[in-house]
Amino acid sequence: MTAIRLTELRDEPLSIDDVRAAVQDPAAGAIALFVGTVRDHDHGREVSALSYSAHPSAAAELATVAEKVAASHPVIAVAVVHRTGDLAIGDVAVVAAVSAGHRDVAFAACRELIDQVKATVPIWKHQSFTAGDSEWVNSA
Repeated sequence: MTAIRLTELRDEPLSIDDVRAAVQDPAAGAIALFVGTVRDHDHGREVSALSYSAHPSAAAELATVAEKVAASHPVIAVAVVHRTGDLAIGDVAVVAAVSAGHRDVAFAACRELIDQVKATVPIWKHQSFTAGDSEWVNSA
C-alpha cells in the first residue's frame, strides 16, 4: 500500500477524524497531526473572515508535496487536506497527518509536510479585516 493515503482540496468543512483515520495503521507507533484554524487576528489587526482560492494545479501540487515528504522520511502514511472557499473564525483550514513507527519521525515529517504545503502549493488567502479593508496573502 502506498504511503500517500489522502490529499485533497475541499470546499466543505474538514474532518480531523477523517484525516487521522487515513493514516491509522497497525504498524504505527505514532501519529503526528497538525490542524490549522482561522484566527481572529493577523499582524495586530482584527480578522473578520477569510477565503482560500486555489490554482487549478493545487491538488496535484498537494499530492507532490506529500510524495516528497513520504520519500524523505521512513513514514507509514501521509494525509493532507486543505479547505477552499469562505471560512469563518475558528474554522479548520488545513489538516495534515503522518504516521510512523516512532514519534520523532512522525513529528519531523508532519512539520515538513505542513511547511512545504504552505511554501509551495498555490493556495491563496484573502483576509477581511473588521476595519472594512482586506488583503491577499501568499499571492505574489
